[in-house]
Amino acid sequence: MWARWVRRRQRIQVIVIVLSFATSTDGWAAEPTIPLEIAAMSSVAPLPLSLRGALDAALGNNPNVRLYKERIAGARGHVMTQFGAMLPQISGTTRQSQQTSFLGTLGLAPVRTDVFSIFDARASYTQNVFCLSLIQRWRASREALKVAELESEGAKADAMAAVGLLYMEALKAHASVQMHETNQQLVSDLLAFSRRRQAGGMATGLDTARLESQLENEKQRVSIARYDFERAKLSLTNAMGLPIDTPLQLTDEFHTITHILPSVDEATEAAISQRPEVQAQYQRIKATDLGLSAALGERIPSIVTQGDYGLIGNRVQNTLATYNMAVLLQIPIFDGFQREGRISEARSQVHQESLRMEGVTLQVKMEVREALFTFTGAKEQLTIASSGLKASLTELQLARERFAVLTAGNNLEVTNAIHSVARARENTVDALFRLNAARVHLARATGELDKLR
Repeated sequence: MWARWVRRRQRIQVIVIVLSFATSTDGWAAEPTIPLEIAAMSSVAPLPLSLRGALDAALGNNPNVRLYKERIAGARGHVMTQFGAMLPQISGTTRQSQQTSFLGTLGLAPVRTDVFSIFDARASYTQNVFCLSLIQRWRASREALKVAELESEGAKADAMAAVGLLYMEALKAHASVQMHETNQQLVSDLLAFSRRRQAGGMATGLDTARLESQLENEKQRVSIARYDFERAKLSLTNAMGLPIDTPLQLTDEFHTITHILPSVDEATEAAISQRPEVQAQYQRIKATDLGLSAALGERIPSIVTQGDYGLIGNRVQNTLATYNMAVLLQIPIFDGFQREGRISEARSQVHQESLRMEGVTLQVKMEVREALFTFTGAKEQLTIASSGLKASLTELQLARERFAVLTAGNNLEVTNAIHSVARARENTVDALFRLNAARVHLARATGELDKLR
């Protein structure tokens, strides 16, 4: 019923648009109607979304975050596998067979027994009492699990930073819509004033035509800004892993109050201690060290116990219990240099992870410095943009007063002032975006995205 009413309403609106276009003297000059306003009609209420809510949504829905959670599950399974190698290995078999045996030859004729039955039910076990290589492999798998968990934290941080930047992009697009709407209203008011002056003989048609052209330009910018805003919300929805048709309503605004920045040394120290990438690399080094220790442990003798117990006889009800127990001392002597090859490979992996640690540390330090410089530059740009906006508004006020009191002259000064105000507002929006994007970059660089609000 609701869908039928919506379709009927859409048809009526389309007919009204067509009739208004057909009855106008100049169809191209008619007021345009945005098709999205019809297509966006929905009974679903928009989802209120703050920056913190967007970051939290990314943690639970982003596909990359969910992928790393599965890697953690796989790492847990590997730990269980390595631990199970040190536990008793128990198996059981049951066999009922019929067979004959060869007894030799009598003369030139071979002799065999008659068919007889054998029933054998047996349980066997093997236990590694001491094997340094297995112990170290188990410990290495535990460190690998910690690596997977820290990599998951890194993926969460990446997803949160990406969503945070997209949220700022959406706020910028929304601010652009408001800015162009304000500019459009300003030009519309001046156009109405110019038409009144023209009717009184104090302005020319050129003045009115100039403002009409500028008004149409502002309408075009408003339309483009609205579509950009919808596209930005679509990208944000996709990054959060929400259904793509979820309508969003942004509840936060750009921050203008900035906190005192830490020094480069303080920010770097915080990043080294908090960034999951650095902690994960530390764990990789520990895991490869244990892997090398496990390879070296293959040179050390190991102790294994084995045994079995079962029932054997010619029938199930006619059996005797038998068992076998043994303790083995396994001494590695020579395996064709395979062991030495594994030791060499493990040692190389330790060196590789140490070199990667240097690269990760340098990358973190560079990102911290870059984020601090960007934040400082954004604060300076916002200060300059605010001063420029104030000066342009003063220029516009003076130009309007001059245009209002002069009985002769044109509005060229007013239009120039409008261009100055529009450019100053664009600079202000861009500066606010850069400042808030720098907040996200700095929080990501120092590992403090959880504190971002």
